[in-house]
Amino acid sequence: MKQGYAILAVTGAAQALLPGRANGSPVTSGGRTVGSNSSASATTCRPERGGRRPGPDLRWFQPRPSNGLPTNSVNTRYDLLVSGATNRSGDNEELIRWVTEAKAAVVADNSVPGHRIRPQDVPPDAVTSSGSGLDPHISPAYAELQVHRVAQRDHLDAELVEGLVADHTEGRTLGFAGEPRGNVLKLNIALKELVDAG
Repeated sequence: MKQGYAILAVTGAAQALLPGRANGSPVTSGGRTVGSNSSASATTCRPERGGRRPGPDLRWFQPRPSNGLPTNSVNTRYDLLVSGATNRSGDNEELIRWVTEAKAAVVADNSVPGHRIRPQDVPPDAVTSSGSGLDPHISPAYAELQVHRVAQRDHLDAELVEGLVADHTEGRTLGFAGEPRGNVLKLNIALKELVDAG
């Protein structure tokens, strides 16, 4: 019984002091909740015929790869049932294969006429998951790598999309902690507004 009161007290304090975080840091667009500021979400095409998993919808900025327990018939919105790191060493053959395949896909997906991506241009966060597998952020380098593909797919000027990335890049926390980053969900919401306006 005492444990129940303690949980209620902690929940009440969290709701009072940090209501946004206590409720999952929801992000809204068009008057409805579309995701969380604290968790990545995939941007995939509709499922293909024959039940094959849908591929990425290349009109949008893509998040980092995710790892953990995979989808099932209930969880089809993002790649994870349980978050977690890959827990594989740098010389693990399976991890090397994942990274190699992911790098080839990033090069193929983002190379468009007049703008070829080279394997050495692919930043680490484009091919590796975060410790939780749910990081909602990508590096400015990974966002910039996607600019020409997004611009072409959405019939936008690349400079306009570059400006969108710059506007949605956050600096280091308190000016020194962490790395510059961009929230993929917020970036895609801004992209949708730009496409809808055009």
